[in-house]
Amino acid sequence: MAASGEPGRQWQEEVAAVVVVGSCMTDLVSLTSRLPKTGETIHGHKFFIGFGGKGANQCVQAARLGAKTSMVCKVGKDSFGNDYIENLKQNDITTEFAYQTQDAATGTASIIVNNEVKTLFNPAPAVADLDPRFYTLSDVFCCNETEAEILTGLKVHSPADASRAAQLLKGRGCHVVIVTLGAEGCVTLSETEPTPKHIPTEKVKAVDTTGAGDSFVGALAFYLAYYPNLPLEEMLKRSNSIAAVSVQSAGTQSSYPYKKDLPLDLF
Repeated sequence: MAASGEPGRQWQEEVAAVVVVGSCMTDLVSLTSRLPKTGETIHGHKFFIGFGGKGANQCVQAARLGAKTSMVCKVGKDSFGNDYIENLKQNDITTEFAYQTQDAATGTASIIVNNEVKTLFNPAPAVADLDPRFYTLSDVFCCNETEAEILTGLKVHSPADASRAAQLLKGRGCHVVIVTLGAEGCVTLSETEPTPKHIPTEKVKAVDTTGAGDSFVGALAFYLAYYPNLPLEEMLKRSNSIAAVSVQSAGTQSSYPYKKDLPLDLF
């Protein structure tokens, strides 16, 4: 509690409702007509530097929807790191636990679970031998089709495939499983809804799908924190809609919509 400059008036800093533990990466993006072959040099027609990293992407999307957020991360003590800390601040993200180091350009993250906190775990990059505790300690386990394939060994190309993968992941102790499918929306499975359910998304003309999955996860974190009584299916429909907006612009975080630019019925 801190006292303000006005007599008899006090204020209390709002506690972060969404805390993201994850990576902050600088994106170096070259646009070319095609991918180069091995050993080949080709001309690009545009280059830009952007802010990325799955954890930071999700945190930025939640913040732009109006969530009070905090980022737990480590970046290098260099120009990219300095710029990233400033980027977090510009997005109104608390940087109290965003550290800089001389020893590395990026950091790694671990998840600490408190029974009073709802945890949303995104296993990226996925590893086949993921520690089993991640399944049982996560309230919501959300992965994309590629990550689901690595984790389960099953091919995931359709909602039916995703349903089978979700059932396998649920069997490992997950409370809620969500498998995202890009333009096909997502599939969900939970303790209260034991039958996998496909949640489609609206069809849009995609300009750049980079970071769309993180937009979805960031939006879902926002709804879990600020609309906890909203049915999960409705949260997923709204998160799908927000991710669909993000793919209609180029870039990663630069494509993420702000609350003021979205339809009122999403809030």
